[in-house]
Amino acid sequence: MIAPDVVLGKDVVIHQPSLVNLYGCTIGDGSRIGAFVEIQKGVEIGRNCKISSHTFVCTGVSISDGVFVGHGVMFINDRYPQAVNSDNSLQTEADWKVSKTRVKTRASIGSNATILGGVTIGEGALVGAGAVVTRDVPDYGMVAGVPARVLGDIRRKRRGT
Repeated sequence: MIAPDVVLGKDVVIHQPSLVNLYGCTIGDGSRIGAFVEIQKGVEIGRNCKISSHTFVCTGVSISDGVFVGHGVMFINDRYPQAVNSDNSLQTEADWKVSKTRVKTRASIGSNATILGGVTIGEGALVGAGAVVTRDVPDYGMVAGVPARVLGDIRRKRRGT
């Protein structure tokens, strides 16, 4: 379902539009959205991004231009999730605060990574498949593991050193 409040840029490609859930978000020019993706209200996806299938992008996430998001990536926006308040009443949006997450230009996030709320993934950074990102990733940083740890600088790897 693509809600009427979604803003789609020029030449956006949505694979299997009947198999996505997009509402209240903005998708930049030339971006591609895979099947079984949910993008929630307030999310901004930049130009020429690729959001692969089975990915969840929640409120509070901002993705800059040229970002690759692999299959099954999960963004989290609540650092301390609970279903109920101390009086056992069901929590509503008023009972918690969104932790904002930023993914900078040309970053790449591997399949099945989990990105906790409140972090920034730096420009050109590479997040390994299956990583759990719990803290900021530096520009051009390469991270992997649970929790994700910096393994090096992606610019050195691309040059073969």
